[in-house]
Amino acid sequence: MSLLVETNVETQVKEAKKAAKVVGLLTTEEKNSILKHIANTLESNVSHILEANNKDLDQGREKGYTEAYMDRLALSEDRIADFANGLREVAELEDPVGDILSDWTLENGLQVEKVRVPLGVIGMIYEARPNVTVDATGLALKSGNAIVLKGGSSAINSNQAIVDVIHKALKTTSIPEQAVQFIASTDRKATQELFTMKEHIDVLIPRGGASLINAVVENATVPVLETGVGNCHLYIDKDADIEKALSIVVNAKTDRPAVCNAAETLIVHEAWFHANKEALINMFKENGITVHGDDTVVETIPGAVKAGHEDWTNEYLSLDIAVKVVADMDEAIDHIDEFGTKHSEAIITENKETASKFVKLVDAAAVYHNASTRFTDGGALGFGAEIGISTQKLHARGPMGLPALTTVKFQMTGNGQIR
Repeated sequence: MSLLVETNVETQVKEAKKAAKVVGLLTTEEKNSILKHIANTLESNVSHILEANNKDLDQGREKGYTEAYMDRLALSEDRIADFANGLREVAELEDPVGDILSDWTLENGLQVEKVRVPLGVIGMIYEARPNVTVDATGLALKSGNAIVLKGGSSAINSNQAIVDVIHKALKTTSIPEQAVQFIASTDRKATQELFTMKEHIDVLIPRGGASLINAVVENATVPVLETGVGNCHLYIDKDADIEKALSIVVNAKTDRPAVCNAAETLIVHEAWFHANKEALINMFKENGITVHGDDTVVETIPGAVKAGHEDWTNEYLSLDIAVKVVADMDEAIDHIDEFGTKHSEAIITENKETASKFVKLVDAAAVYHNASTRFTDGGALGFGAEIGISTQKLHARGPMGLPALTTVKFQMTGNGQIR
């Protein structure tokens, strides 16, 4: 990487830090108006964005990207309209900045307030999804932060075009363009440089595959809000309703197989499996699902292939699913503990006692009883656009909306008190 690019990265981050001071002082009304203006500007510049996206898609086809990867990369008029509507939804959300979480007065009369404040500068490192450029920007600005965006090389043209449109919108607002920085370099050294800028970046949020997330977590000196890959499990208990179970499996696996909250592994109680094997076989066949299974599954389901270790650990992000037959729920939980990524797990059963035990024992950011894992999403849960799904336990966990992009400050008011 050239010295010029290195200097540019450092300069951009410093500019973001200066701009964060401006964004942090804006009123809720000002921020909401600006987000709506950005949304309108995105919709009026669809052709510019799609032209850039086509360049990325052409490169993706040349490089032989998978169908799932191309789906994450592809934009359309409808998807851009969804981006814009997502910004409008964020504008309608309650602004957490300035919320007084608690307050009290000491015996000496000193008044204490615990208040939500912006984090400052957010560094966003992500891969193929251009929607992250919009979602992350909207959430950062609404929560009073500046943002430094470092997207993957596969979406470089799309991301640059989106940021150009955002800057075009900001020119006529009270938010300086410098509050939204895009690192245009495709050199990995630019990303590595962001890892160590703890004097200027307050938090890094990686969003993508396991290799990207691990690289950030293991190498960054900047605090990291860790998002995780989604090796999500569905467990069909012996007391599961067959229609409910099949419906949930189909939705969790096939609705959008390339997303992180799609189901990748199906665990089935042996009694339910043998009683309903024909229905399972038909369900897999009708929905074009390829089964990778244990010995019992391979012997029972036509076309099933023997599952190896990687089948229990990896995200397929496709219409493939790993299937395991277990003797009881404890064995199912042991499997999830060993191979799960602490993202989203579900149990399907009509036994409330069994469900309660599963929900309490399974260690994940989101745990479901009789529902699809596809609801682990900021929009679906009413947060508006999300900046990612945290699988860690400190600061934020699960879909991260506006409150996750704030911290707290203790503000004290006195009348000359000394200690």
